[in-house]
Amino acid sequence: MKWWQTALGHLLGIALVSAGIGHLTVLRDTFQAQVPDWFPVDEDVVVIVSGIVEIALGLALLLLARHRVVVGTLVAAFFVVIFPGNIAQWIEGVDAFGLDTDTKRFVRLWFQPLLVAWALSSTGAWRAWRRGTWPHDAVE
Repeated sequence: MKWWQTALGHLLGIALVSAGIGHLTVLRDTFQAQVPDWFPVDEDVVVIVSGIVEIALGLALLLLARHRVVVGTLVAAFFVVIFPGNIAQWIEGVDAFGLDTDTKRFVRLWFQPLLVAWALSSTGAWRAWRRGTWPHDAVE
């Protein structure tokens, strides 16, 4: 791993821990507004569980270097799983996090693939997938 990949992985870990703490504290109402109305689980439960998951994934990025390929894959999968909420925010016109126009909400959608790429590239998961060595080389 190159030093900048490790640094980007740690930065992503810090961002996830921070976002997870926000889910459980001061930003809880804002995150609840992003849960689609059609989702069959209470929005408070969704926000609490997703916050705990974000904290766990962030800590894993920071502390489990030996398992970084698996953790990076899980973080990327998490970003894919929450993407329908971003789409719903755009379609339903929900204002949150300064996304107060359809254009801003639409532009945000294009950042989700960047988060997936960030998770995969900063952990070596992308390289393991390309080489066809994942999951065999998932633990280094």
